Amino acid sequence: MPRKRSRARRQLDESSSDDDDLLIFSAAQIVSNFSNAKRRPGGSVPSHRVIYRDREGGHDRMFQDYLADNPTYGPDIFRRRYMMSRELFLRIMNAVEAHDDYFVQKRNAANVLGLSCFQKVTVAMRMLTYGVPADATDEYVRIGESTALESLRRFVAAVVDIFEDEYLRYPNEKDTACLLAMGERKGFPGMLGCIDCMHWAWKNCPYDKQGQYKGHVDKPTIILEAVALDDLWIWHAFFGMPGSHNDINVLHRSPLFANLAEGTAPQVNYTVNGHDYTMGYYLADGIYPSWATLVKSITLPMENKRQYFAKAQEAARKAVERAFGVLQSRFTIVRGPARIWDIETLALIMKACIIMHNMIIEDEGHVDPDERFDNGGENVEPEHGQTTRTLQEFIDAHKRIRDPETHVQLKEDLIEHLWNHHPDLYSF
Repeated sequence: MPRKRSRARRQLDESSSDDDDLLIFSAAQIVSNFSNAKRRPGGSVPSHRVIYRDREGGHDRMFQDYLADNPTYGPDIFRRRYMMSRELFLRIMNAVEAHDDYFVQKRNAANVLGLSCFQKVTVAMRMLTYGVPADATDEYVRIGESTALESLRRFVAAVVDIFEDEYLRYPNEKDTACLLAMGERKGFPGMLGCIDCMHWAWKNCPYDKQGQYKGHVDKPTIILEAVALDDLWIWHAFFGMPGSHNDINVLHRSPLFANLAEGTAPQVNYTVNGHDYTMGYYLADGIYPSWATLVKSITLPMENKRQYFAKAQEAARKAVERAFGVLQSRFTIVRGPARIWDIETLALIMKACIIMHNMIIEDEGHVDPDERFDNGGENVEPEHGQTTRTLQEFIDAHKRIRDPETHVQLKEDLIEHLWNHHPDLYSF
């Protein structure tokens, strides 16, 4: 018996030794395969070839091209390729990096540096400004397709989270005073802006949603409702309604007049042709309803006064069309067909483009930040001591907003006001 136990122990020791040798060999083989990954095809996904992109070298070249003290491409070329000044770009990039840890450059398990924040933000900006596919930036930025798409999603979400409350918010009292002054200079006292809708084609709309998003054109589209004035600042943006809707349907679902109905909007008081008004209005085209807060043109005007008003209204209303054109020229992604599959990401892309559009306007000196952002915030605070409106007060406010008689009276007063006080403001 003792001899048998000794033989059993000896066999167990030999088996353990073989297992240890096998474990050591396997670990060495794994390390060898990892170190030779740059020279051998194959990766974590079967049949996928691992590409050595030289990310550090790509970052160094990009930094020398645009961000060095003596860059290869100066400020003018930077402005043309990034659609904004280098100072504004750095402000956005630093804010995004501080907001989302995804953009912080890290080392992987092999102690190799990953992509820099500059590379991830640049690939997002190239896709937004040029409208190129995700894999079209790999040759210069040195970033894969899936990482480029992830960087785009994270970037637009960070921009919205950081800057929405400042650059896409309801006007406060100072903002409203500036808007009223701009409207007065155009010959329209009480005007707060111009409203219109824009359709964005959705190329990769899922098949089960295509019927919902097809409207007057035979392809899926998504609608953006916006309000702008001559400085091209977009004060209101409501995006995401299916393309089967028109401007009227979108307006009924839009939060444009929510603050006015709730009693939290700044007070607007003005006099036109001897009549007093307490609600501002927006210039709109003929499809919009005859509300007290909307002023439309005149179809087939017969008298000189009405002809002059129609031309003046149509000329002033072009401000929102110009804002759409500038937005699409700066961010080509919203001009061409959208390739993203989900509506949530498209909404973030549109909102981020509008926010950066407003930031560019401020950076280029068209808007004085000291005048606009005195008490910045997402919502306008109600007057001191004002309580929440009751249901009946809320219903009465909606009725006043939709009052057709006030709409007709306001239009007649504006016709007389333009003819008597601004006869030479518009020359046609």
